[in-house]
Amino acid sequence: MSDPRHLSVAIVGAGPAGIYAADILSKSGLDVSIDIFERLPAPYGLVRYGVAPDHPRIKQIIVALFRILQRGDIRLIGNVEVGRDIPVSQLTERYDAVILATGSDRDAPINLPGTDLPEVHGASEFVFWYDGHPEAPRTWPLEAKEVAVLGVGNVALDVARMLTKHVEDLMPTEIPANVAEVLRSSPVTDVHLFGRRGPAQVKFSPLELREMGQMRDVDVIVHEEDFDFDEGSEAAIRSSNQTKQVVKTLVDWTLKDPEDRRASRRIHLHFFHKPVAVLGRGGHVVGIRTERTQLVGDGTVRATGEYVDTPVGAVYRAVGYFSSPVEGVPFDDVRGVIPNSEGRVLDEHDQPIRGLYATGWVKRGPVGLIGSTKSDAQQTIAHLVEDAHAGRLDRDRDQDALGHDAMVADLEAAGIRFTTWQGWELLDAYERALGADEGRDRVKVVERETMIAISRDEGHVATLP
Repeated sequence: MSDPRHLSVAIVGAGPAGIYAADILSKSGLDVSIDIFERLPAPYGLVRYGVAPDHPRIKQIIVALFRILQRGDIRLIGNVEVGRDIPVSQLTERYDAVILATGSDRDAPINLPGTDLPEVHGASEFVFWYDGHPEAPRTWPLEAKEVAVLGVGNVALDVARMLTKHVEDLMPTEIPANVAEVLRSSPVTDVHLFGRRGPAQVKFSPLELREMGQMRDVDVIVHEEDFDFDEGSEAAIRSSNQTKQVVKTLVDWTLKDPEDRRASRRIHLHFFHKPVAVLGRGGHVVGIRTERTQLVGDGTVRATGEYVDTPVGAVYRAVGYFSSPVEGVPFDDVRGVIPNSEGRVLDEHDQPIRGLYATGWVKRGPVGLIGSTKSDAQQTIAHLVEDAHAGRLDRDRDQDALGHDAMVADLEAAGIRFTTWQGWELLDAYERALGADEGRDRVKVVERETMIAISRDEGHVATLP
């Protein structure tokens, strides 16, 4: 192997997966320049638009991502959607390698009768709304008093918490004004979470679960008949401190005196309830039907044939995220990922496509947290470096036609109003100033045109959200 020539690399997606991949690549020893393309005017992906506003400590991840991009050796090109504004083929022409880190931005499908009713929502849609995503609607239909949430992961907890938490307790956060206005008039009194397995199989993190029990004027209700532990459950508790803490918290809640439940809002946790249908009448949601399940010994469950109908007026699907395809790139519609071998994107014949890579959730599915994202990026970058040293990225091309300057010239010629890292610093400062006026760390700018105008310092900022 010989030392490769200077490489230009494009990364698509400025969330944790893309930024960590850029950081690892920048320290790989290759002579490389790196551009990160982001379809939104602001970076950070689901850390900015997928974490509930009352969890600021999780958003401290942004501090680490900020430091990486602030160095200046990795360039951000925002407000450019690859596959829509520019084709992938244009990136592969302008760069020696392209890494796709587009994440998972929609809800995993769920096959239940009744999910086409208007009051059935994907959790990601609700999360994007309350997080001020520029592509989310500005209003939200909060009309039901009783709501079902399908799923027992942290996103389900976030949805239940945001539906029941009093808006006054959210005002110290960066919650956008339009979101606060809708939540202030919310009629929600009861949220029911349904999971098909038991307390030892839920995917809650201990801290998020405990926090749910500490909300003002919100009771968490569990049912003793929903607590059962087989040999597989006991093994899971013994082998995982996280599972042990979650189960302890849940069991402690069963010991609470029902007479102490005086809150105006309630979250009900239902275990061993498999959702089988959303019930409708007159074209609207009136309930959720679940089938009771029971453990079979190894932590899995079987159906019992016993059905329970719970009256609700809305249903939120929180069964996981799912990636979207990128035009011009192979995509597995069943698994919701880009077909790849340890990060090398594969064609229809399962052969690696020269210079095309994937990392993060679009590579392996929406599982794992930041630690998994870093190790995932390390694997992908290791293969890119190997390919560079083996000469598999070499092309007979004019160097002036490659890289950042050539790509920026393309964008300017096409009239695309792209944003930069310096533009993000302007928007970041603007949002912090809005927050300071209200005694908060930040107030998000929600409207996309306003975000672009501030980022590009165009001097005509639209009406604030």
